[in-house]
Amino acid sequence: MIDLREIQRPLKQRYREEPKQAVIVSTARCTMESDPRVCRLEAGPMQLRVSAHEGVGGAGTEPCSGDVLVGALAACQQITLQMVAAAMGIALESCEVTVRGDLDLRGTLGLDRDVPVGYRDLSCEIRLSAPGTTPEQKAKLIELGRRFCVVHDTLAHGARIEITVDD
Repeated sequence: MIDLREIQRPLKQRYREEPKQAVIVSTARCTMESDPRVCRLEAGPMQLRVSAHEGVGGAGTEPCSGDVLVGALAACQQITLQMVAAAMGIALESCEVTVRGDLDLRGTLGLDRDVPVGYRDLSCEIRLSAPGTTPEQKAKLIELGRRFCVVHDTLAHGARIEITVDD
């Protein structure tokens, strides 16, 4: 098992001593392709074609931006649970996170101004097996997994979004 506390110890110490070192900037860039329903997403080392959803005229051959959003939540929740379990000394036999989003396409198609454009509800289903842990330990793992999941916190509490346009 990886000793996550040992790995994070020098990082935490550095961030305590130099808080500015703890601030990171994540960047994603999309560029257009010949089909107006598709773009190329670059985020970190990942490159991915993203398409409009079939329900709004996309081909359905690539993930849509909503898939990327719910995927980011699922991945962040999954990794956070795994890292928290490792830090708590909990040996996970298995862990799986499934995220579902409820979106009414009438909003994004402009058919009904009373229908939100974005997701109305997101749900995370967590399935985990950790033999030898108590119900209290599992509850603490789930609570800390939610608390320290960056994407969950961002979606639940919002983030300021600034838009600038450069020619």
